[in-house]
Amino acid sequence: MPVGGLTPRATDDAADLVVRNAKIHTGDPRRPQAGALAVRGGVITAVGDDRDVAGLVGPATRVVDALGRRVIPGLNDAHLHVIRGGLNYVLELRWDGVPTLRQGLAMLREQAARTPKGQWVRVVGGWSAEQFAERRLPTVAELNAAAPDTPVFVLHLYQSAVLNRAALKAAGYDKHTPDPRGGQIVRGRDGEPTGMLLAAPSALILYSTLAKAPVLDAEHRKTSTRHFLRELNRFGLTSAIDAAGGFQNFPENYETVVDLAWEGELSLRIAYHLFPQTAGQEIDDLSRWISMIRPEDGDEWLRLNGAGENLTWAAADFENFAEPRPEHDPDYEAEFEKAVRLLMENGWGFRLHATYDETIRRDLAVFEKLAAEGLFPGGNRWLFDHAETVSADSLDRVVALGGAMSVQNRLSFQGEAFVRRYGIGAAADAPPVRAMLGRGLTVAAGTDATRVSSYNPWIALHWLVTGRTVGDLVLHPPHNRVDRETALEMFTTAGAALTGEQDRKGILRPGFLGDLTVLSEDYFTVPDAAIPHIEALVTVVGGRVVYAAGEYEGIDEALPPLTPEWSPVARFGGYQAAPAPGRAGARQAELLGEAAAESAQHRQWRARRGLVPEHDTPVHDPCFTL
Repeated sequence: MPVGGLTPRATDDAADLVVRNAKIHTGDPRRPQAGALAVRGGVITAVGDDRDVAGLVGPATRVVDALGRRVIPGLNDAHLHVIRGGLNYVLELRWDGVPTLRQGLAMLREQAARTPKGQWVRVVGGWSAEQFAERRLPTVAELNAAAPDTPVFVLHLYQSAVLNRAALKAAGYDKHTPDPRGGQIVRGRDGEPTGMLLAAPSALILYSTLAKAPVLDAEHRKTSTRHFLRELNRFGLTSAIDAAGGFQNFPENYETVVDLAWEGELSLRIAYHLFPQTAGQEIDDLSRWISMIRPEDGDEWLRLNGAGENLTWAAADFENFAEPRPEHDPDYEAEFEKAVRLLMENGWGFRLHATYDETIRRDLAVFEKLAAEGLFPGGNRWLFDHAETVSADSLDRVVALGGAMSVQNRLSFQGEAFVRRYGIGAAADAPPVRAMLGRGLTVAAGTDATRVSSYNPWIALHWLVTGRTVGDLVLHPPHNRVDRETALEMFTTAGAALTGEQDRKGILRPGFLGDLTVLSEDYFTVPDAAIPHIEALVTVVGGRVVYAAGEYEGIDEALPPLTPEWSPVARFGGYQAAPAPGRAGARQAELLGEAAAESAQHRQWRARRGLVPEHDTPVHDPCFTL
């Protein structure tokens, strides 16, 4: 962007990118605020004011005038299923941010008409019935009416899925199909499936049904992933830790991001984990991977970060708060210990999905046994994810064992279900974020998108700051909320610590990676209700402008056309942004107050001049006389 007053001049140390005229929150205690910065070779070279960077502008330097806007370090989602999300993004109709079920069904009806024979319409996560004005799920009858011939699969969190008649047929479900373990096919009086699938409590029935839908070929997977990464850049994300997940096999499902990394086409830094997929084969899988690759192999764009978020299937719990807590096998520790021992002996860190304190306590007992042998943690990074019901005693044990925590805003979408089962008192500390921070633990934040929460990180930041769900239910009282700066640190520096990159990214300081975002609104001053509506206007990763909107539109890198042409994203886009809450009513009240005050002052002026009585004469109104 040409900027008046700056004369480019050839210099040996000219910056690739200069951001000026900004309100920069650096995240750096040495210099918390700045007005400008420069990036060269992917690394920040100067942070200061406009005068400090003016001499670094050369003929090829891109200068971005922030126009007084807030600039922050790039966000780092510490628990995002970004690899799986990218492989499927262009196939999915996103209800993220849609305010009414009526709008969602209209989108579905239109997409069904655009979808070719043999393909499915799939709504896969990122929304909750509580976000809709109607406060309910779609019915099977509504799906049949919207799409009588096209298979439709609608996933609601990890609780249930609704299928239309065509999807039941495509999935091969009939009256003879048995219920899978931990799941239920709801049936009518005649024994035929109705179209409702329930996780009871395992989500495997939901995963396995979705896996029956067609997938993209290799070239379309690359296009899909690039567009998904751009969608994440739209919200200021510059890094993510991929938590692996069900039906994400290594190495085949990782090939797309590996190819994009080789071609220099990633716009998001990814640290990934490996998750054994087959029950009973976990130790064999981990042993095979240990012989193939080592943690931190790769570079700042793509690197292995360890194992997890499951190590053995028997030790996994579920986050379906519509169902009771699952009971584990009484002796899962034997195989779980083998997995942890194998990782520790080979220098692998790990992360563990653990929703309930009952799971966490049993896992900690295994770690303490290995620690008594001098094997745990052995200098390896490890952490618990989620931990909605973790106890104070368990947190103390995590501290003693050198662990960390990663929390996600799953209760933004499932808070009402949690309250119905466990009560508002339990929800107040689900999870106990302030108690974690108070013990000095590294506590990183993420979304757990895309099949539970939305990938919009500002919803998670809103939850951390306000304790509210997307349905506006207050879960966390003030004692378990964090201030905005702390919440931002959980999405920047804490995430960098989980990948061992705390000395390279997460703050805006010379020598750190040039990852930053210019925001549409000032995160530190907007009303709480406006936080989820913040987006990026410019997102920069390593000095590259990977996303640009508004007056900056067109300065970012080009993307290949979005394919296939019938993709829901091609028609509707991704996250459905709604206007920020209007302030017209509040402003009207302010104006009325100002008018009343001016009226009182004017009367006092007239009274001093004897134009009206000093005191008001009481008015007699017979309508209000007793």
